[in-house]
Amino acid sequence: MDLRPLDGYLLDGTPSKRDAIEHLLRDRIDDPRAAPFYRAFEALGPRAADEALLALRALAAGKSPDDALIRRLRDLLKLARAGKQEARERFLRELS
Repeated sequence: MDLRPLDGYLLDGTPSKRDAIEHLLRDRIDDPRAAPFYRAFEALGPRAADEALLALRALAAGKSPDDALIRRLRDLLKLARAGKQEARERFLRELS
């Protein structure tokens, strides 16, 4: 699975959320835990919460999308979007 569009949206806003979700729907991960997220993306498109995108990204990295991880990723993402390079690197390390 090519995660660059999702990471690009989450970290930089490029591509758009709509494009990132369309990519995710075309190139799905093979994990039954992802099914509810895909249903949400199909139903809501770009109105789906970014936390759902973070949860799917965690699943794609082989991690359990528990609340603690999603909160940590969300906090790192806010800092990364504000230009904090260290937060960006920590975000990507969490998901490697």
